[in-house]
Amino acid sequence: MLIRTVAYPRAGLVGNPSDGYFGKTISFTFRNYSAHIELWESPELELLPSRRDHSVFDGIAGLHRDVKQHGYYGGFRLLKATIKAFYDYCCNRGIKLDNRNFTLRYRSDIPNRVGLAGSSAIITACARALMGFYNVTISRHSLANLVLSVENVELGIPAGLQDRVAQSYQGLVYMDFDRAIMEARGYGAYEILDVALLPPLYVAFRDDLSEGTEVYHNDLRARWNRGDGDVVDAMRYWADLTVKFRAALLRGDRAEMNRIIDANFDKRASLYDVGDGNRDMVATARRQGASAQFAGSGGAIVGLYEDEAMFRKLSEAFASKGIRVIKPDYAPPLPTTNGHTV
Repeated sequence: MLIRTVAYPRAGLVGNPSDGYFGKTISFTFRNYSAHIELWESPELELLPSRRDHSVFDGIAGLHRDVKQHGYYGGFRLLKATIKAFYDYCCNRGIKLDNRNFTLRYRSDIPNRVGLAGSSAIITACARALMGFYNVTISRHSLANLVLSVENVELGIPAGLQDRVAQSYQGLVYMDFDRAIMEARGYGAYEILDVALLPPLYVAFRDDLSEGTEVYHNDLRARWNRGDGDVVDAMRYWADLTVKFRAALLRGDRAEMNRIIDANFDKRASLYDVGDGNRDMVATARRQGASAQFAGSGGAIVGLYEDEAMFRKLSEAFASKGIRVIKPDYAPPLPTTNGHTV
C-alpha cells in the first residue's frame, strides 16, 4: 500500500502575528505550491533524503547558496520530530500502533523561509501519512495542535497556531485564539469562510529575503513576556482588524479590506525593523495601487489588486526587482477529519 499525502502553503491575510498571543487571524491555503509525502511498508523504518538534505555541493559558493535557501537543516529533522511527536500523541491517548515499519520520502516546492509555512506543510503532510498508515483518526484542530507541538516542543521553533490551523482545515479560515477559549479547551474557535467572497488577491515573494520565523518572532515574544505596552496593544489592534476585515468581507467592502491590510503591515513596521527589502516590496506593490502586508514572518507579501491591468503593473514592477508574484489557486476546505489518499 502506497500512501500519498499533501499539504499547502498558507498566506496570513490579516491579524498576524497575533495568533501566538491570544489574537485573531484570517489565512488561506493555496495550491500553486505543495509539500508531498509518500509512505509505504518496508522491513526497516527509513527516511529518504530530498534535495534539501544533500551534503555534496559544486563548491563553496554552492554550499553558500544552499544554506541561504534552505538554512542549516534539511527536512529530516522535521520528519523525525513529526514521527516522534505522533508516537507520543498515540501513546498518551492509549492508541496502540502495530509493529510494521515504513519507508518515507518527501518533496516540496514551497518557497523556503519566506513566511509561507513551508516547514509546517511538510510536518502536516507527514502526520497525515502516519495517520493513514496506522489508521489513526485525528480531528483538524487536534492535528493543528500536534503540528505546533512538533515545532515548539520538539524543534524549539517559536510559532503560533495560525499556519497549522490553516493547513489542517484548508480554505479561507477565520481563527479566534481568545485566551479564555484556548485555556478552557486547548484550541481556538475556527470558522471556514467562503473564498468566493474574496476580491482578487496576489502573493509575492523573494528568496533573498528569507530569514525564518524565529528571526521575527523572538523579539516580539520577549517583549510580550515583559508586558511591553506597545506589543500588548498591537496584539489587540491586530485582533480588532481581523474582526473588521471579516465584516468587510461579508458585506463586500473592498476599500475597507484594502485599508485594513495596509494598516496591519504599518503597525508591524512601527514595532520593529522589518528590513529594507521587505519595506521596498510593500512600497512597490502600493505604488501600483495594490494593498500589501506580510503573508507571514517576512519575505512574502499578500494584498488586494483591482483588476487585470493592475496585476500586469504589479507583475512588471516586481519582475524588475527579482520578485515573483502569483494569483493564488485556493485549496478547498477539508472535511471534519483529515484523511489520506491511497
